[in-house]
Amino acid sequence: MTEPLGPTSWFNRTVIGAGITSLLSDVAYEAANSVLAGLLFVLGIPQWFLGIVEGTGDALANFIKLGIGFYSDQIGKRKTIVVSGYALTGLAMALFALAVGWPLILLGKSIAWIGKGMRGPLRDAILADSVPPNAVGRAFGFHRAGDTTGAVIGPLLAAFLLGYFATTTIDPVLPHRNVFWLAMIPGLGAAVVFLFMVREQRFTPRPAVRFRESLAELPKPFRRYLVAIGIFGLGDFSHVLLVGASILLLEPHHGREFAIVAGPILYAIRNGWQAITAFPVGALSDRIGRRGLLVCGYLLGALVMLGFAAGFAWNLGTMPYVIGLFVLAGMYVGVQEALEGAMTADLIPDRTRRGTAYGVLGCVNGVGDFAASVVVGILIMAQPEFAFVYAAAWMFLGAFAMMTVRLQRPATA
Repeated sequence: MTEPLGPTSWFNRTVIGAGITSLLSDVAYEAANSVLAGLLFVLGIPQWFLGIVEGTGDALANFIKLGIGFYSDQIGKRKTIVVSGYALTGLAMALFALAVGWPLILLGKSIAWIGKGMRGPLRDAILADSVPPNAVGRAFGFHRAGDTTGAVIGPLLAAFLLGYFATTTIDPVLPHRNVFWLAMIPGLGAAVVFLFMVREQRFTPRPAVRFRESLAELPKPFRRYLVAIGIFGLGDFSHVLLVGASILLLEPHHGREFAIVAGPILYAIRNGWQAITAFPVGALSDRIGRRGLLVCGYLLGALVMLGFAAGFAWNLGTMPYVIGLFVLAGMYVGVQEALEGAMTADLIPDRTRRGTAYGVLGCVNGVGDFAASVVVGILIMAQPEFAFVYAAAWMFLGAFAMMTVRLQRPATA
């Protein structure tokens, strides 16, 4: 379904539909994510395997992201692919529910990430096309707020369901399975909402342009921007690992059972502050520019990692301390996710190239996430303090690299 070019309002049907879609999708996906570390514990699978799972999923998604954006520019259509991606991620929940060991966990995570790879860059391109250039920050901030509102509801719902189902069975695995089955409902609902609410802008397809040519057309400031994001990404691992780390940090003070139940709640707190941060930061960036705010977000991320390193070094595994770290983690991710997509729209004003641009952006983020998740996941089990110092160092370097990116200030609303 299409609508005429030249959007005049940022708070339109497409922005609202994309926000609701992401809310539902994140209720499902983040509910599953928040209990995945606990599932590994009860199945007796080492926590370092979580880093392998996250990294493998990222690697698969990277190839999808890199090609799918370019393909959408060639055919002039994006919406159908996005709907398919949401449906695929929703269906992956069933594999987690059936898992008795690592193979189905790995397969389920890989399929979920393939779905995310299919939908992410194209959804962002549709979103950027649907609003005026001077309101891109607000649109992305609203979308990320909806996204992370779902990511708050999901872990809280998961924690409640884990507690409830634990009282109905002596099987420690069954409560986790029930969470995954129930997560399929909002997961598949997200695909339905996107199908019926989101309208795709018309744009001229570019069937004759080759992939290498499309990459070469991306402007130099955007390439420098990708370098900065890639450097930061080498320390920006999947925050599912933060849940596992919090369990290790809390266990000596509160016991394993408490720590496992606290994991999803902490993840919900992180996501809540991500939602609170995203829209105000996006709206502010429309007025004062995005680069400085993004640099501040990167620096905050580095400080969070140093906070976790200090927690392990000095045995600071109390709930107030860990909650504080998860609050700050949510804030830096809120800045990052609201502004990286918006800055891409600023740097790539030509909508016929945005599919490729968002695909490359997703790939660069994914490569960093893959490398960081594998390395940090292994280091957490060997030497947690060093794992978080390693992450902080890359984040500081990424902030410095972002300072060198030249970006025109967006027009004021």
